[in-house]
Amino acid sequence: MQYTDKFQSMCDEARQRVDSVEASEVDSRIKEGAVALDIRDPDEHQAGHIPGSRNLSRGKLEMLIEGMIPDLSTEILCYCNANNRGTLSAASLRAMGYENAYFIAGGLNAYRKLSG
Repeated sequence: MQYTDKFQSMCDEARQRVDSVEASEVDSRIKEGAVALDIRDPDEHQAGHIPGSRNLSRGKLEMLIEGMIPDLSTEILCYCNANNRGTLSAASLRAMGYENAYFIAGGLNAYRKLSG
């Protein structure tokens, strides 16, 4: 997908403010209590997702996250198909006080490559 320069610039700036987690670390982090948060739209989630992940679309993230995950210390691994929406979501969560919000590098695409 071709993104506008402004959108990509915003995503690149957000990437400077949050850390990523490698797709190879996701399963072990979930086992340790992290929440994998699929921020894609519900139809995308239904078509396939990381096992055990929760779904909250990017458009409703800031409005609904506190009801879904009230503990600001929870480790949250945001993901989309690749990087941009996951990165923006992790940055928003950090701004809201979620100190352990990250994005999964390469998103669902990278995770799927691991499980082949």
